[in-house]
Amino acid sequence: MKIILTHEVSGLGTAGDVVDVKDGYARNYLVPRGFAIRWTKGGEKDVEQIRRGRKIREIATIEQANEVKARLEGVNVKLAVRAGEAGRLFGSVTQADIASAIKAAGGPDVDKRRVEVGSPIKTLGAHQISVRLHAEVVAKLGVEVIAA
Repeated sequence: MKIILTHEVSGLGTAGDVVDVKDGYARNYLVPRGFAIRWTKGGEKDVEQIRRGRKIREIATIEQANEVKARLEGVNVKLAVRAGEAGRLFGSVTQADIASAIKAAGGPDVDKRRVEVGSPIKTLGAHQISVRLHAEVVAKLGVEVIAA
């Protein structure tokens, strides 16, 4: 099935790309979650609009990405969440939580879709995350999760 990606999907492509995937993957995962729309001849107009929006939000050059990386890695991010007595969280820390904590700590504005968490953060303590700023630039930073 031919689809148009509306968001970046790791291993598949970025927003605005037209890709061919298996029918079940498109029907059951990509389209219901809003990561893609079905390809049509009229959808080509949507592709251009998605690409323009992506260019506005995207960091254009590697030099800019390295500047943002340096600013990010210099930020000390602390995130206060509700936790039980054993140090387990009520729920987990999301990418949106991390992006807003980076902004609150004085770091640059980061899109939540760029934040990559290896495994869900469900305990207190220090955790490593990465932020994909550019296709070739990834910033790694530590997030300290503390009890609220």
